[in-house]
Amino acid sequence: MAVVDPKVKVQREPRRQLRNRTTWISFGEGDARRECTVLDVSPGGAKIVTDVAIDVRDRFGLTLMPEHPGRYECEVVWRRGKTYGVKFVQ
Repeated sequence: MAVVDPKVKVQREPRRQLRNRTTWISFGEGDARRECTVLDVSPGGAKIVTDVAIDVRDRFGLTLMPEHPGRYECEVVWRRGKTYGVKFVQ
């Protein structure tokens, strides 16, 4: 009979942080920003809601903090109505 060590910890994905905050998406370099709401974010991607129509496999920039010029390049991996799942890409 196998004995299970109760001290062994299971590796889990880092917890998602609920944001529920307004952020901005932009398509291309010179395009104006459009508002969206980030529902949650993890190291690999985010879940957003927006009125802008985005198709699966579309890429765009996501700016999480207005005071920081950096943005995350994202690709849409799923879509349900106005809610989108995006992954961060290089």
